[in-house]
Amino acid sequence: MVRFASCALHPRPVLLAASVVLVLSACSKPVERVEIVRPVRTVTVAPTENRAVVTLSGEIQPRYESRLGFRVGGKLIGRQVDVGSVVKRGQLLMQLDPQDLQLAQSQAKAAVAAADSSLSLARAELDRYRELRQKNFVSQAMLDAKQAAYQSALAGHDQASAALKIQANQSGYNNLYADADGVITGIDVEVGQVLAAGSPVVRLARTGEKEVRVSIPEDQVETLRRVRDLTVRTWANPQVALEGSLRELSPLADPATRTYTAKITLPKAGSEVRLGMTATVQFSVPAPAAMSLPLSALVKHNDSSAVWVVEHGKVSLVPVQVAGISGNELLLASGLNPGQVVVTAGVNQLQAGQKVSLLGEELSKNSSVTPADRATAGAGK
Repeated sequence: MVRFASCALHPRPVLLAASVVLVLSACSKPVERVEIVRPVRTVTVAPTENRAVVTLSGEIQPRYESRLGFRVGGKLIGRQVDVGSVVKRGQLLMQLDPQDLQLAQSQAKAAVAAADSSLSLARAELDRYRELRQKNFVSQAMLDAKQAAYQSALAGHDQASAALKIQANQSGYNNLYADADGVITGIDVEVGQVLAAGSPVVRLARTGEKEVRVSIPEDQVETLRRVRDLTVRTWANPQVALEGSLRELSPLADPATRTYTAKITLPKAGSEVRLGMTATVQFSVPAPAAMSLPLSALVKHNDSSAVWVVEHGKVSLVPVQVAGISGNELLLASGLNPGQVVVTAGVNQLQAGQKVSLLGEELSKNSSVTPADRATAGAGK
């Protein structure tokens, strides 16, 4: 009896546990799988005008630089300027020994005096022979001879007078003056040298107009020749951009560098732009219209370039061909069409076919809620 009683009481805990499991199983619901919608930033592809920038280095130089020299020869006895001296128009630069010029001027004055005497004598004889001819005391031939002698004396007097004027001018040529405001960039002689007439002795750069000289490679000459949008910056002050214009382009290439010299004028250059400074010239070259994207939109897929394109709330990977980079912009050669929406942020955490939400659209939806709606919603809570 005891054995049967123990056997009858033993299965009850097992049945109770099984019934609990069945009840819990009946009350629990199947777990639903939630699909993650990732917010992303996007841009809409549109063709934009593209401009390529070509930068060349050059040097600030004066537009006009004169090599001054004396009109007469002589010995240099004075020099009043040095390299770097700032001079004004009419300022004395150098002097020659005036002794020889003064002697030549005295000689010219004596020649004029002799010509005056010869002319006075010829005039007096001509007048006397005219009176004798009227009284028929001399022949016409003798009167003609005196007339010719007078004309010759008159010509000699004019010649001597002209020579005196020339010599008077040359006497003032022993002083060399600056013909314009500028700065002395070079001196080729020293005191004591004997100079020939016309030989260069000093170089004067006019500071009124300045320009930049750059060397253009032969494969870019035709492209840069038509550029009108030029920006010049000096290395000393790169924050200041100066306007420039192409004034001259050499028709011949340099035999050593095989480049073409271009001169860019700086009409608004101030005193802070000094001669000899290093400068950079930026040529803004218009290029065909192209599609551009931020660099953050590019992803690498199977050793090729691609971007994420949003269509119907999902993303798909589209291969693209990159044409180049301009600043922070990516220039595309092919792969996309205008109007497509491309992801620009969060590209490394996306998967093909994943649902996304556009941050721009979320902001616009939130911005459509008025303050009155927010107050009403708060009161309801």
